[in-house]
Amino acid sequence: MAATEDSAFDEYRDRVERPLGRLFREYGASEWPYFAAGMVANVVARVASLLPPVVLGAAIDSVFTGNAPFDLPLVPAAWFPTEEVAVFELSVVLIAGSFLVTAVFTYAYGVTANLFAHRVMHDVRTDSFAKMQGLDMTFFDDKQTGEVMSVLNNDASNLEVFLDDALQNSARLVVMVAGITAILVAENWQLAVVTLSAIPLMVALTSWFMKRAEPRYERQRAAVGNLNTKLENSLAGVELVKTNAAEAHETDRVTDASYRFFRDTMDVLRLSYVYRPGMELLAGLSFAVTFAVGGYWLLYGPPLFLSGSLSPGAFVTFIFLTQRFVTPLAEVSNIVDQYENARASSARVFGLMDVPSAVTEAEEAVELTDVEGRVEYDDVTFSYDAEETVIDDVSFDADPGDTVALVGPTGAGKSTLCKLLLRLYDVDEGAVRVDGHDVRDLTLASLREHVGYVSQDTFLFDGTIAENIAYGQFDADREAVVEATKAADAHEFVVDLPEGYDTEVGERGVKLSGGQRQRIDIARAILKDPEILVFDEATSDVDTETERRIQASLDDLSADRTALVIAHRLSTVRDADAILVVEDGEITERGTHDDLLDRGGRYADLWNVQTTTLDE
Repeated sequence: MAATEDSAFDEYRDRVERPLGRLFREYGASEWPYFAAGMVANVVARVASLLPPVVLGAAIDSVFTGNAPFDLPLVPAAWFPTEEVAVFELSVVLIAGSFLVTAVFTYAYGVTANLFAHRVMHDVRTDSFAKMQGLDMTFFDDKQTGEVMSVLNNDASNLEVFLDDALQNSARLVVMVAGITAILVAENWQLAVVTLSAIPLMVALTSWFMKRAEPRYERQRAAVGNLNTKLENSLAGVELVKTNAAEAHETDRVTDASYRFFRDTMDVLRLSYVYRPGMELLAGLSFAVTFAVGGYWLLYGPPLFLSGSLSPGAFVTFIFLTQRFVTPLAEVSNIVDQYENARASSARVFGLMDVPSAVTEAEEAVELTDVEGRVEYDDVTFSYDAEETVIDDVSFDADPGDTVALVGPTGAGKSTLCKLLLRLYDVDEGAVRVDGHDVRDLTLASLREHVGYVSQDTFLFDGTIAENIAYGQFDADREAVVEATKAADAHEFVVDLPEGYDTEVGERGVKLSGGQRQRIDIARAILKDPEILVFDEATSDVDTETERRIQASLDDLSADRTALVIAHRLSTVRDADAILVVEDGEITERGTHDDLLDRGGRYADLWNVQTTTLDE
């Protein structure tokens, strides 16, 4: 299946306004103490790091050249000694102390800033996952697993990098640029104008880069999702790939997706290769011009339109601080890079969070209690999309303790009918009721608590057999697990495994056969002990003898429970209280096994085909 060029979340992502602002409003606000403490520590650390060049310049003019008394901006001159030795010792203490303060407050900033970043991203990840868990099956039918994983992993990680690095570097940049500018202007405003002349050019270059980078980052994030989808699909279906000798085909698919990611990444990098060296060039030129103009000033007097004097100490301060100026300005490219990347990722994260769920719980939903098990389908119509009706005006009842079988060709709508009972989807018209309650008026948890569902597509989590059987009934003791396993005719094969009930089943239960996985799933439903049971081809992957034993257990289990049973093997449902023949989303026949055989209709034809095949 070819992947679409656009992200599956485009529709919702495009509606997200100011995604990074939303990130701070919805998640950063609750963590503001860490953010505020980090910013204060950052300001102190950065200001302290600017002190050594200023002290050095003042010491040179006062101690080594004797051109001026020791003086620091914003500090009264009366506070400083006048003797050269005392000034020198004070300078050493101030320089060493500034490095100590810088180290201590940089540590404090690192701790608080990382606490802020990681606490925010923890909340974003868990909320994103919780939102995904709450979405209805329609979402998962339409969306690709790899792309969802890309949002939960890659995009969330991009936001973490932004909160970790970009914010830290942005704060450092602001403090350094503002602090250096203030010091340079105080030292010599004319030379400061020369040094700062590159800033307007840097602002213009940054604006140009941001306008062109944003759409490229969005395409890159979509390409990551597409690549993840291809990888996930290929690995999940590796057995199918190998049995069809399709390794080359899958390699080509992944190669195409990887090349798309490579192409979109290179689009971003090519732009960065212009922007980053451009910023470094402008910052470097600022340093070179400052050195040239300041050096000429010291040697020959003020050049061109400049006037006044420039002391050697002030020149040294300019050289050191201009060099400090180069590094944070050159890092603007990295900050913008991370900002654009985070902006695209945050739009995708909030796009996922904004996806509406078709199956929602009513505000006044009631708990389903004292369940008898009566199930009613009342003129039910359903479609996955507006183009094709899957279930068309279906009505039937199942009284408490009844077994109702659904039979018919593949794709007729049998599984969909059962999923409507669990509200994995919601009906378009009509109603599904349990004990007279429209399932849409019940809380989802209470509804699903009383319905046991065994799917033909058995899924096991990576864990032990006991953990998988107790899934959903997490407090069940080992004795209850064993009894449920025996009822599902699975105990014998489980105890023969190396670790018995503590045997790891592997991802998706890969270490077990299809029949073994199916019996584990049945044991899970038996342990749940629900009033209503749904068996969707519950014995499709077992042999005839095992099926017979499991069927006997299922008959015992459903004796006093309402059961909806989907079956292709008609022999397994011949004793059902009612059999419904479903074709093209409609019920074309209904009755008991004997009634339907007497009519000689579609059910009789299916029965004759299966019994004839068995006889042969």
